[in-house]
Amino acid sequence: MPPAEPTLAALPSPFLRYFLATRPAFLSVTLMGCLLGLAAAKAGGIILDPLKATLTVLFAMVAHAGVNVINDYYDGQNGTDALNQERVFPFTGGSRFIQNGVLTLSATGRFGYALLVSVIPAGLWLSLNSAPGLMLIGLAGLLVGWAYSAPPLKLMSRGVGEFAVAAGFLLIVLGADFVQRGEFSFTPLAAGLGYALLVANVLYINQFPDCTADGAAGKRTVVVLLTPLGARWGYPLIAVIAHLWLILQVGRHALPPVAAVAALTLMFSLKAARILMAHAAEPGELEPAIKLTILAANLHGAVLAAVLVFAKAGSGGNWAW
Repeated sequence: MPPAEPTLAALPSPFLRYFLATRPAFLSVTLMGCLLGLAAAKAGGIILDPLKATLTVLFAMVAHAGVNVINDYYDGQNGTDALNQERVFPFTGGSRFIQNGVLTLSATGRFGYALLVSVIPAGLWLSLNSAPGLMLIGLAGLLVGWAYSAPPLKLMSRGVGEFAVAAGFLLIVLGADFVQRGEFSFTPLAAGLGYALLVANVLYINQFPDCTADGAAGKRTVVVLLTPLGARWGYPLIAVIAHLWLILQVGRHALPPVAAVAALTLMFSLKAARILMAHAAEPGELEPAIKLTILAANLHGAVLAAVLVFAKAGSGGNWAW
C-alpha cells in the first residue's frame, strides 16, 4: 500500500509538521554527497576535522531541506501541485502539506526561506576556518537551489532543471572536500560528477508522472517539451554518461582502479530505464523505476565514498591501499 498523504489530524505536533515538510527521507542524497566529498579529502591525505565535517553535513542537509520547502511553496503558488492528479506519492507531486491544509502557503514560504538563511552563519564560520573559496561554493549552491524554483529564473520551468540539480549536488561534493582541504582539487570533481548526474536522473524520472500538471501550470520541463515518449530516451543517456565519466576518470588515474566497481550501479539504472521505456505515459507504473533510480544514485555514491576512504593518492597519479 502507498503511504498516506499528510493531514492536519495525523500531525498534531507543530514540530513534526515542519520537520516532515522538509521531506527528510529524500535528504539521503545530500548526506551521500557530503560523505563522498569528505572521502575525497581523506584520499588526498587530509586528516578530517570532525567538527567541520559534522557542520558540513548538517547544514548541507538543512540547505537541501530549505530547497525542498521552497519548491513546495512555489509549486503551491503556481498551482502545479494542486493540479497534479497523476502523482506518485511520496516521490512526485510535492509534499502535499499545502494542498492538504497541513501548512499554509505563506507559512511554507517563510519556513523555506528561514532554513536557507540559517545556513549562512555556518557557511561563514566554515569559510573562516577553511579558505575564502568556500564562500563561492556555498553562495553558488544556495543560488542554484533558490533559482531552481523561484522566479524570475525558475530553472525547473525552463527545461534546465536537471542541469541545476547536477550542478547543485556536484557543489555539495566539492564543498565537503574543500572544507577539509582548504583548496580546490580535481578528485572530488572526478568522483562527484557522475554521482551528481545520477541524482539529476531522480529529478528527471519524477517529471514523467508530473508531466500533465506541469504542462497545465506552464512549467516547461524537458518531459513537457519533448512529451513522455520522446523524453524517455534522456534517462538512459544521463545514466550512461554518468558511468562513462567514472570509467574515464579511472582510466586517467584520477580515481583508484577499484572505483570502477561503482559502475555496477548501472544495472539499476538500466532496469529502471526498461520500465520507463515501457510505461513512460503510464504514471502509475513508474514507482519501481523511481525507487531504482534513487537506489542507483545512493549506492553509486556510497561505493565511491567507501573506495576513497581506504585509498590514498600517491605521487604520479598512483593509488595505494
